[in-house]
Amino acid sequence: MSYFRGVGMFGSAFLGAHLMRGAAAAALLTWAIVHQAAHPWPSLGAGIAALVALRGCPMCWTVGLGSRLN
Repeated sequence: MSYFRGVGMFGSAFLGAHLMRGAAAAALLTWAIVHQAAHPWPSLGAGIAALVALRGCPMCWTVGLGSRLN
């Protein structure tokens, strides 16, 4: 059984997987913002990785979270 199997465009199979993706994206975005002046290219990569973790924009992740909580 895969905890990261998709259930649709926005949600994950399990709430825990969805929250882990959000936490990873938040950590990546935080790192990218803090280190953008010293490390511009890795910061850009971290920002792109955060968007991949969120499966798009932060609003899409929030919609998926709402669909998991219903």
